[in-house]
Amino acid sequence: MLNFLTVVTELSEQDADLLEQQISAIAGGDMAALAALYEQTKSAVYGFALSLTRNPHDAEDVLQTVYVQLHKNAGQYRRQGKPLAWILTIARNTVRMKQRRDNRLTALPADYEVEDTKNPLQTKEDQMVLLTALNALNSTERQIVILHAVSGMKHRELAELLQLPLSTVISKYNRAIKKLERALKEEAV
Repeated sequence: MLNFLTVVTELSEQDADLLEQQISAIAGGDMAALAALYEQTKSAVYGFALSLTRNPHDAEDVLQTVYVQLHKNAGQYRRQGKPLAWILTIARNTVRMKQRRDNRLTALPADYEVEDTKNPLQTKEDQMVLLTALNALNSTERQIVILHAVSGMKHRELAELLQLPLSTVISKYNRAIKKLERALKEEAV
């Protein structure tokens, strides 16, 4: 879990101007900028997609689709100072489209074994701890925690993005943190 938290912290401290410059370069056809943006944001996108799909394989599919969509739509991005929030919005919309297309919500099997070594999370243990913790949260709580932790979005911004009252976002965030603490303590025992 420590490796995932390190990645989350690094992503929340990234310079938004650099990400916006990369998006502008992608709009101009710069594939090196796309590769750099991917390397800087893939863990955040994967973690957020995993929080929504609760299935590592679906999260990987979403991860790939997000960067294809980002490449196609980079010219439509308008500088707002929150490029990671824009990327995560693409991820959320991609998950919703996938769920509509599949007409189902995939649940994570209790005995799931993580095998993919290309997974953005560092170790198998990190992955299992994260999956266990995510299973303790409902969909809205997972989104709020991941968006707050990964993108550094303020509660007010989350309320706007998720179209929820600010008080609801704050309440759900606090409740989710307590659930995560309990789940992680149980996992440690």
